[in-house]
Amino acid sequence: MPMRAIWTGSIAFGLVNVPVKAYGATEDHDIDLHQVHDKDGGRIRYERRCEVCGKKIAYKDLDKAYEDGERTIVLTDEDMDALPAEKSREIEVVQFVPADQVDPLMLEKSYYLQADSKSPKAYELLRRTLENTEKLAVVRFALRQKTRLGILRVRSKVMVLQAVMWADELRDAEQVAPEKSPRISEQELKMSAALVDQYSTDFTPEEFQDDYQLQLQALIEAKIEQGEELDTEATFGSEERGSDSGEVIDLMEALKRSIEGRKSKAGSKAARSKEPPAKKAPAKKSAAKKTAAARKPAKKKAAAKEASPSPHKKKASGSGKKSA
Repeated sequence: MPMRAIWTGSIAFGLVNVPVKAYGATEDHDIDLHQVHDKDGGRIRYERRCEVCGKKIAYKDLDKAYEDGERTIVLTDEDMDALPAEKSREIEVVQFVPADQVDPLMLEKSYYLQADSKSPKAYELLRRTLENTEKLAVVRFALRQKTRLGILRVRSKVMVLQAVMWADELRDAEQVAPEKSPRISEQELKMSAALVDQYSTDFTPEEFQDDYQLQLQALIEAKIEQGEELDTEATFGSEERGSDSGEVIDLMEALKRSIEGRKSKAGSKAARSKEPPAKKAPAKKSAAKKTAAARKPAKKKAAAKEASPSPHKKKASGSGKKSA
């Protein structure tokens, strides 16, 4: 599906104006499920009903409202559209900051920004400036009836606008911090760092997959084939039980076992990679002989097919082609 622009405006970079279009940079890959009645499979739908008159209300007849405890203040679409920030079609650059100063916890939805001009020189100038200075541009913008804080950064040859949460939207981490920190020995820290070193590599997100969605797809396909007779244990295997006995494992022993287990895995992987591929050559010859042998009967059967149009020989010819 081609991407569609969800917002059109411009970046205000000092007195420089950069016309842009915004596109959603991410998409949800989850399988869509809906609710049904467990007795008859009927679709469950939610209706917008008024608590006063009991009538079903169309979406176009809905307004927003705020309750202060004593009264309800209704805000119409005209009221909301009158807000000055909502009318703004500008991404205002307010600061340039080092990338490590933006807490990843604050980052939200991302948008690709495309140059929306026949002369994209201003866009390219800002993109290269961000790239060369290795800075992030802190911006303010309005989108979908919200004033937002954001950052501009570069991905490949495109600028990315990423929404950022306001400071007062982040909860204080101290509320869930332990009252008293347990004592950690130097040896424990050393072994933990050694384990981290064994797991350290470059981040390659392509190597990871959404196991839940893959299993859900497999479940749906198995359900289509087997219906209510589906045996989930046969489909997914028996569940592996972890150590849920509540037994307290010695931390040093757990670290030691983890390091040894990681080393053995790495050793076996290295051994497999060093195995000489010389034994594979005969297998190819053998496969070639089998293929040649399979092709010869196919030719005979093809000749038989030309000699006689009987249904029996047609079937034999088809199986000969399949074996080839």
